[in-house]
Amino acid sequence: MSDRADFTPTKSRPRVCIVAPSLRYVGGQSAQADLLLRHWQNDPDIDIRFLAVDPPFPSAFGWAERIPGLRTILREPIYFWHLWRGLEDVDVAHIFSASYWSFLLAPAPAALFAKMKTKRKPRGTRTLINYHSGEARDHLQRFRSAKFVLARVDKIVVPSGYLVDVFREFGLTAFAVPNIVDLAQFRYRERTPLRPHLVCTRGFSAYYSVDVVVRAFALIKKEYPQAQLDLVGGGPLESDIRKLVADLHLSGVNFTGVASRNEIGKYYDQADIFINASWLDNMPLSIIEAFAAGTPVVTTSPECMPYLVQHERTGLLSPVGDEKALAANVIRLLRDPVLAASLASNAHEESRNYTWKAVREQWLNIYCELL
Repeated sequence: MSDRADFTPTKSRPRVCIVAPSLRYVGGQSAQADLLLRHWQNDPDIDIRFLAVDPPFPSAFGWAERIPGLRTILREPIYFWHLWRGLEDVDVAHIFSASYWSFLLAPAPAALFAKMKTKRKPRGTRTLINYHSGEARDHLQRFRSAKFVLARVDKIVVPSGYLVDVFREFGLTAFAVPNIVDLAQFRYRERTPLRPHLVCTRGFSAYYSVDVVVRAFALIKKEYPQAQLDLVGGGPLESDIRKLVADLHLSGVNFTGVASRNEIGKYYDQADIFINASWLDNMPLSIIEAFAAGTPVVTTSPECMPYLVQHERTGLLSPVGDEKALAANVIRLLRDPVLAASLASNAHEESRNYTWKAVREQWLNIYCELL
């Protein structure tokens, strides 16, 4: 969707511009922004538009896309120009946000440009920061600019009660609106019999500790030699993970690459247990997707996780970094399929809290409150 097309301002409906990463870069923010855009299209209560924080380069500069530092420098003035034009006739700037330098490069300028536009309009543009990073506490401690910007926006919205509590530590009020899961992408099924076929849909980055998943899988293989592990994702540590698999002489580990939105459902469907070993998180969409697909969840428990997964009700929790405890919980499910079925059923019911039907009114109320 372009940042200008199919946008008809009206006096009665809030005119909302979602400022977020595009689907050119796979990630939680881009996926959530895309879901919001698709659901708001043709909605009688909202006029919606999209403005990408990663606008494409003119064809003459296409080569710069392959050079990370340079592409950021060249893209920033293009992004600023899009902000200046794209926020001209907007009531609410709904700005997606991560942390650290990306916060300064994308959300902070968007909030500033929206405020500049406010001075030129009687009604003004209201600013909403939709903060998604589990690194919020460290970000706010290390970057004074973060609190300076966040304290001056009109509303902060986060996807979890965990981040509401973190922002409160810094004197900032945030409101929780959960992430959305598109249930149409996932087929719920009962796992009978329960097989030792595991899936992990986390990227190969330090936060997600896929190495701990692999080490846990090595312990599971000793009990269930036929076990399989599908690693669905990509990232900077992929070569390290492949080396670990080779060093442990593990068979049955499948590197599938990054899955598109249209493909992701099949990986949950063909597996019987979802495994996660993150040590830092917020509200991982991958776990909500596992809930929707009926794939029982076994995960480590960083500070955020009990806000999402209830131990022995919607999943099994284990200490961060403890591959033995993680493996033991997987083996526990394989030995107790009744427990696995109960967890999956409860989690599937929980997933309904993350559907568009459940979330739509929450977003609509926030937009209307801003105005």
